[in-house]
Amino acid sequence: MRHNKKFNHLSRTASHRKAMLANMAVSLIMHKRITTTLAKAKALKKYVEPLITRSKNDTTTSRRVVFRYLQNKYAVTELFKEISTKVADRPGGYTRIIKLGFRQGDAAEMCFIELVDYDENMAKAPKAAKKTRRSRRSKAAEAAETPATETAAEETATEEAKAE
Repeated sequence: MRHNKKFNHLSRTASHRKAMLANMAVSLIMHKRITTTLAKAKALKKYVEPLITRSKNDTTTSRRVVFRYLQNKYAVTELFKEISTKVADRPGGYTRIIKLGFRQGDAAEMCFIELVDYDENMAKAPKAAKKTRRSRRSKAAEAAETPATETAAEETATEEAKAE
């Protein structure tokens, strides 16, 4: 019988799964958002949310317990100093999973997993423009036009200053 065996093993041995989840948790804590498969994100959510809850109580015992899971002192420091202050009033649900579609190579379902209170920082980050031939050509044309328009604007400003 499979009683109490709901855990997703992710096709890995126990030691490999433990190391992978610890590394993903460190990356999530340090970068606030990571891209991974949906199955790994769901496993990571169950792994990292108790650690974030533990970080709300900044004691030596809590730090030792969290360090036992993460094995990275910089991530533990980030978790207890930065993240715990931001989620202090939140009663749970510290992470969010956003589906992205399917990966080209093996059709695995991909997603973002991010810390909820840090999504506004990600929204402010400038989005990289998709590079295509047309965009390069249009940028070159705009760059050629821009100095001419700036020069004309400067000339009008100096003429107005002389008139005054």
